[in-house]
Formats: sequence, C-alpha cells, structure tokens
Amino acid sequence: MVTGIALGLTLLLPTITPAAESTLTIASHGQKLAATVNLPDDVEMPPVVLMLHGFTGQRNETPSPVDGTGLYTLMAAALAEAGIASLRIDFAGSGESTGAWVETTFTGQIADAVAAFDFLQAHGAVDSSRIGVLGYSQGGLVGAHLAGLRPEVSAVALWAPVTNPLRTYAGILGSDAVETALRAPADQPVTAPMSWGGETTLNARFFHELVTVDPVAAIAGYPGPLAIMAGLRETIVTPQPLAAEVLLNYHEGPEVLITIDSDHGWNWEEAKSVVEEHLAPATVDWFTTRLIGAAE
Repeated sequence: MVTGIALGLTLLLPTITPAAESTLTIASHGQKLAATVNLPDDVEMPPVVLMLHGFTGQRNETPSPVDGTGLYTLMAAALAEAGIASLRIDFAGSGESTGAWVETTFTGQIADAVAAFDFLQAHGAVDSSRIGVLGYSQGGLVGAHLAGLRPEVSAVALWAPVTNPLRTYAGILGSDAVETALRAPADQPVTAPMSWGGETTLNARFFHELVTVDPVAAIAGYPGPLAIMAGLRETIVTPQPLAAEVLLNYHEGPEVLITIDSDHGWNWEEAKSVVEEHLAPATVDWFTTRLIGAAE
C-alpha cells in the first residue's frame, strides 16, 4: 500500500559527531572504485547502508555552501549516530575512481553498485544480513536496479529517483542532443549543455541506454521495504509526486512515499535546514526501523 507523508513538522537530528571513516577501493569490471566506509562507534557488526550518488556527482555528494559538508557525508554521520554503518562509492569515471567519465553508462553504474553490495556481503565488520541501499537521482535509478538484481537487500530508500530516463535526460541535456546521440554510433562522443550550467561529454552509448534501462521494471522484482523521498518543487525529475509514485505502483512490498517542500537538491545549495530537519531524519528513521528494529 502506498502511504503519502508530507513533511511539515520540524524533525531534528541529534548532535552529530564524526564516526570512524576509512577509505578503500573496490574492484568492478576492470576499474577501481574509490569508497568511504563509516563505522559507528561502539557497535559490533552494525547494519550498513550502501550510498549511490547522482549524475555528475561523487561519493560525498554536493558540498554545502554553509560549511562545505557533502550531503552524503552528513548522511553517513547521521546514520552512524543511529548505529548504522555506511559505504559510499564513486562510480567508475567519477570522483576518485578509475575510468573515464565519457564512458559512463547506466549499466556500468549498476555493475558498480552490484560489486559494492557484494563487497559488503563479504565485509567482516558489518552485518551482511542487514544491508540497505540509498540512491539519489540517477543513483536512485541505479538503486532500483540493484534491488531487483539483489532482492535480499534489507531496505531501500530512493531520493528523487529517476524513473523515466528519456524524459529526465532530455530535460537535463536537451532534446536535440539526445536525438542526435540516439542516431549516433555507440562509441561516438556527444557533448551537451546541462540545464544547471556547463556541459558534459558522454559516448552515445549512455544515451542509447535511456530507452533500454527501466527502473520501474527493476523495482518490480524487489519484494523488500521501499521508501521514496520526493521534492514537490522538482524541476528535474518531474512531475512530482507522480514520478515517484510510479515506482510504488509496480512494487509489491512494504512502502512509503515521503514528500518534502523542496527542489531536486533539497535546497542544500542555499541552506541545510531541509536536509537536517526533514530529509536526513526521515531517512535515518526508515533505516533504523527496517535494519535495527526488525532485528530486535
């Protein structure tokens, strides 16, 4: 059953202190993925959340103009405060991982996510039976596919997930660039302006996958708990909340839709209040209930 929750009340995170973080690399289809592990203090074999960043992002996500804290860095600290470990990765070609950005594809990022999940299942310091997945924007699309491929995932939370790739990236990169790339050979680089400024170059193969990758079909194969967080003032993954609800319409299992009065970036680039008072507490509560509460 789909439950809609609009966050209007102020929810406050506890005072967050940094937990033990360490960096490592994970092998994935011939590349080395840079990753950061955050382990909570004084918790033996904690549950863990795999964090997947968005398009053109990196594992710490967007830095706050207030103090430079990355959005995912804050989220990892909030999870650690609740007794939950996390692993955040740079997809191949992004951040500090090896590989070329121009060769980025959805299927490549899905393979990276599977490699990171399998790494966690073998990691001796976390509980491999309690692994959650958090995906943001394009990372939400990847997270939906990961959940379909690894249905043993204990809980999934998707922030503003891409559900209709062709529509979303025609808006981000322009319909002319998308149409040109769809007619081009797979290995031909295509440069396109981005809706938020600047430009990016990707092989046409990325664009070809806009019509072959389907997060809605993928999530239909995941029976576990699913939470979707969506901003009601979205201009990138639109229209909301309908774009979020489509995932829930095809998902069979425990689920919730949480709507927030924010843009696609959770107003993070102007202030930290939406994330600190609404998004992060709701996400921590979701994973605490599903990864800790279910085990008690």
